[in-house]
Amino acid sequence: MELIGHLADGFATSLSPLNLFIVIIGVTAGLFIGAMPGLGSVNGVAIVLPMTFIVPPSSAIILLCAIYYGAMYGGAISSILLGIPGASTAVATTFDGRPMAQQGRAGLALIAAAVASFVGGTISVILFTLFAAPLADVALAFGPAEEFALVLLAFTTFVGLGGDDILKTIIMICLGLALSTVGLDLISGDPRLIFFDQPGFYSGVSFLVLAIGIYGVGEILYTIETSKSAPSVTPARLTFRDLWFGIKEVGKLWKTLGFGSSMGFFVGMLPAAGATPAALMSYGLSKLMSKQPETFGKGNIEGVASPETANNAASTGSLLPMLTLGIPGSPTTALLLGGMVMWGLVPGPMLFIEQPDFVWGLISSLYTANLAAVLVNLALIPVFVWALRMPFTVLCTLVLVLCIVGGFAPSQKMHDVWLIIGFGVAGYLLRKAEYPMAPLVLALVLGPLMEKSFRQTLISEQGNMMAFIERPLSGTFIAISVVFFLLPLLKYVKKANRAQKA
Repeated sequence: MELIGHLADGFATSLSPLNLFIVIIGVTAGLFIGAMPGLGSVNGVAIVLPMTFIVPPSSAIILLCAIYYGAMYGGAISSILLGIPGASTAVATTFDGRPMAQQGRAGLALIAAAVASFVGGTISVILFTLFAAPLADVALAFGPAEEFALVLLAFTTFVGLGGDDILKTIIMICLGLALSTVGLDLISGDPRLIFFDQPGFYSGVSFLVLAIGIYGVGEILYTIETSKSAPSVTPARLTFRDLWFGIKEVGKLWKTLGFGSSMGFFVGMLPAAGATPAALMSYGLSKLMSKQPETFGKGNIEGVASPETANNAASTGSLLPMLTLGIPGSPTTALLLGGMVMWGLVPGPMLFIEQPDFVWGLISSLYTANLAAVLVNLALIPVFVWALRMPFTVLCTLVLVLCIVGGFAPSQKMHDVWLIIGFGVAGYLLRKAEYPMAPLVLALVLGPLMEKSFRQTLISEQGNMMAFIERPLSGTFIAISVVFFLLPLLKYVKKANRAQKA
């Protein structure tokens, strides 16, 4: 009954005229951001974040979460119509979505993606509602040692479960940790890594500046180089008859939708895992369990519904560790975490006690955002097709201007603008060298927390390093971290043994 009372209070907040208007605006903007190749939820949240100071904190986080939701829906648009993922989370959608469009079934593919996203989002929000408060209670047992071990687990999750080059992932994590130490020492107050004695570095490197540079300017530079010609857009129409037929077809996939939602939610909960691996895992397992695996990649509707269900469920799941533990589950939630800190909100278990109106208003807004996203998505499919015909030169210029303005607005310092340009060029070069960007951003966000908890533990335990292992929770997290860190080595040994036997 207490849970229902909290939800009722939350809906009173999220259904206020201002917040309802913000949800509709947010999901609509997010759909367009997700549909534009090279953008995605990370870029959308990073660009809009500086503009949220004109509304109350609760409305600001609702706006960003609505953009996040909308972008997860919108990523399928360009994946299906262009064959180009709007974001990495929609990569798996192109495998069957584009063949369906080429077969003249673009409308059915878009309906399947929208309905599957709605199902995944709805199931994950229900799971979020049920598990958020209990996990927050468990998190009250966390001290500095547990916080350090949990952040370490986030980094080793990238190493053990990521599909990127392991050495490059470790290098990017170390680079992010180094950048997180720029500024003043948190205990002694001495300046650290003040490059060329520039006063702008005394306040550190903002995660917003890095994110806009890496994901905004860097992606634009990379896209300009790699786009040799404008891709062709597949026409798509949508009638009420097509809509009803598509809903019935997706309804037949209830096992796939249920499995993808549950798996996506729990993968999203893993620190640093996020929606991309959830979508790829869901697609692979759906193909493995399908009675017709040979049809995957050739226009199977299940190949569209499965990853779209999982990536939307994972996007909600990644919010759970951010709110309850203060640990972001994805690059986008890392930006949301930074935004909450800027608004004076401290993510963690005490947030549920000290700011219940904010927490339950946010949770209830996920229900309204999910419903608004599917309705707006289906209604605006013709508009998406028109927007994707925008000249690429206009799109690049628009995004570049938004990046510069978005980076300058919070601090109003030219120092941050030059950093954005520098990070943009660096991000472009790292992207060409196939270095993953997500570990860099997450390390910059989590680095200060990791350093603070590590030094607090050593001070309180008088330098006893064994304290991290002796405490049950932190010891468990460190043990799991060691397993994740050694997982690539075990895979390599197993692969080498198979090669010798062959």
